[in-house]
Amino acid sequence: MNLKRLGYLAPAALLPLMLLALSPGRHNSPAAAHAARRTTIPIQHIVIIMQENRSFDQYFGTYPGANGIPMQNGVPTVCCPDPRTGVCVKPYHDSNDVNAGGPHDASSAVTDVDNGAMDGFLQYDTASTPKPKMLEVMGYHDAREIPNYWAYAKNFVLQDNMYEPNASWSLPCHLFMVSEWSAHCTDPNNPATCTNALQNPGSSNYAWTDLTYLLYKNNISWAYYVTAGFTPDTDDGSDHYTPQPQAAGTPSIWNPLPAFTTVKNDGQTNNIQALGNFFSAVKNGTLPQVSWIVPDMVHSEHPLGKISDGQAHVTRCINAIMNSPYWQNTAIFLSWDDWGGFYDHVPPVVVDQNGYGLRVPGLVISAYARPGLIDHQTLSFDAYAKFIEDVFLNSQRLDPNTDGRPDPRPDVRENQTVLGDLMSDFDFTQSPNPPLTLPPYPRRR
Repeated sequence: MNLKRLGYLAPAALLPLMLLALSPGRHNSPAAAHAARRTTIPIQHIVIIMQENRSFDQYFGTYPGANGIPMQNGVPTVCCPDPRTGVCVKPYHDSNDVNAGGPHDASSAVTDVDNGAMDGFLQYDTASTPKPKMLEVMGYHDAREIPNYWAYAKNFVLQDNMYEPNASWSLPCHLFMVSEWSAHCTDPNNPATCTNALQNPGSSNYAWTDLTYLLYKNNISWAYYVTAGFTPDTDDGSDHYTPQPQAAGTPSIWNPLPAFTTVKNDGQTNNIQALGNFFSAVKNGTLPQVSWIVPDMVHSEHPLGKISDGQAHVTRCINAIMNSPYWQNTAIFLSWDDWGGFYDHVPPVVVDQNGYGLRVPGLVISAYARPGLIDHQTLSFDAYAKFIEDVFLNSQRLDPNTDGRPDPRPDVRENQTVLGDLMSDFDFTQSPNPPLTLPPYPRRR
């Protein structure tokens, strides 16, 4: 069976079966089937790099072939009304390296989406969000400001229908990334005391089950690499915030795992490590099977961080993989945790009371990524968990009915029928893509 000949339009649900069909003895048992699949798929390591606060249209709204900003004769046909002036402001090219974002909490998502009209991005009037800077949420960038990100899109896979998993800000989004839920718990030892919390889950007591629990139970190595520094303390788009310290052992809005009961009970807190350990692991041949990488404020692209500093941080992480033997067996997923208040023209898909949230950029970088593919599947960060589970856990899900640690989460996100399959972004029969090492600080055009 030639998967390459089948092409991208092959139904995502069939791809695992197709891959299994390449290996004899696939029907013996679930364990044997999983082993056969692991043999067939040359992915032994998964690295998820999460940056901050950018919408798809802000970074790839003019990328050729993508579902970007609607244009006619090179002029945007969409706009958002400015309540100060009554003028409907069109998206515009922004060459600045530093941008002011907009409010991006749960209520802001409702305002921005405006029942699908996607025209509420300028509807704010607060002392902490001056109106002139609010206009920056309508700006977009292209290869002149983010040449490395556009080069990754050209040479690997760009996902133009990737949504943040929850319609809210960074902390709930990072919780979803590692656990498929955001909740508030009254008892750290009892996941039954957790209740759904889209906006305010708190910061120190996560009793529900996270993905590392399944990884640990199945002897799958993992690490969560944290860039030491600071994070902001606000989700309102303000320039005026109190920096909060971030380190591997300190729970923060971008580093929630130290506050999970499962991580502490399993003795896995040492798996939350400084970013320098990622580079050492790649160099020494000790990279875990599953890794997450999160930035600090300076390297996050979160307003008011420099885009160039964030791109340089991401490029260094990707270059480390590309310049090592891991390039041949690693899948790198790159995204941005929430929209940061920046304009996007696509209404989110609704799956439950939590999301999806607004659209964010998504990139797949791998020796086996389909070069130049624009993936139009409906995706969210739930697809990352699903891919990890499919590759390493025999497709076991974070399901309260099966994971041995029940919690009252509203649904099993990985099983949502609308969710696409990241397997479609790979062709394991193609000749491996060569590495594309890029300068961390390319010359701006």
